[in-house]
Amino acid sequence: MTRARGRDTRTRQRLLDVATRLFADRGFKHVTVRVICRDARANVASVNYHFRDKMGLYREVLEQTAQIVTKMTAEAVRAGEGLPPADRLREYVRVNVEHIFRAGPRNQLQQLMHRELQEPTAMLASIIDQVWKPRFAYLGSIVGDLVSLPPDDPRVIRSAISIHAQVVMFKPSPAHERMDRAVKRVFVPDQIADHIIAFSLAGLAAYTPEAPGA
Repeated sequence: MTRARGRDTRTRQRLLDVATRLFADRGFKHVTVRVICRDARANVASVNYHFRDKMGLYREVLEQTAQIVTKMTAEAVRAGEGLPPADRLREYVRVNVEHIFRAGPRNQLQQLMHRELQEPTAMLASIIDQVWKPRFAYLGSIVGDLVSLPPDDPRVIRSAISIHAQVVMFKPSPAHERMDRAVKRVFVPDQIADHIIAFSLAGLAAYTPEAPGA
C-alpha cells in the first residue's frame, strides 16, 4: 500500500467513525458534511471523494450497523438451534442482552437504528427488510410455537414486540447511570435476561390454548 493510499484509508475510517457518532446523536437531517469533516480532521471534499455525498456516507454507516445487528440475530438463531421454544426464547434474549450491555451506555448502534425509525430516510425500507423483518420473523416463530398460534396472529405479533421492547428498555443509558443505587443494582445482564424470560413466559401463558379466554 502506498503512503497516499494509507492516508486515504485512514481518512475514510475517521469519516465513518465521526459520522457514526454524529448521526447517532443527532440524526441524518441535523448533521452537516462540514461538521463531520471538521471533527474528522478532513477536507470537506473528502466526503464526496470517498462516499459521493452525505447520503452515501450515511448509507455506509447504516449498512455497517445493519450487518452487526444481522450477525446478532444469526447468533441468537444458532444458539437456539434444536432447542424447545422456551429455550430458544431464552437464548434470543440472552444474546441480545449481552450485546447491548457490552456496547455500554452510549450504544451507537441502537441509537442509529432508532434514529432511522423515528426520522426515516430513503434507507428505511432497506433496514426493515434486512434487519427488522428477519429478527421479528424469528422471534414471532418462537412465540407462535409457545402459544400454538400462527406467526401472523395479532397476539403473537404484539407479544413479540413486547418481548423485544423489554430488551430495549433495559439497555444501559446515561439516565440509568444517574439513578439511585437501588435502581442501578437491577441492571445486571444475567438477572435481566432471567427476568425478561420469566416475565414473558408468564405473560404468554395467557394465550396458551388451555388458558381462560385464549
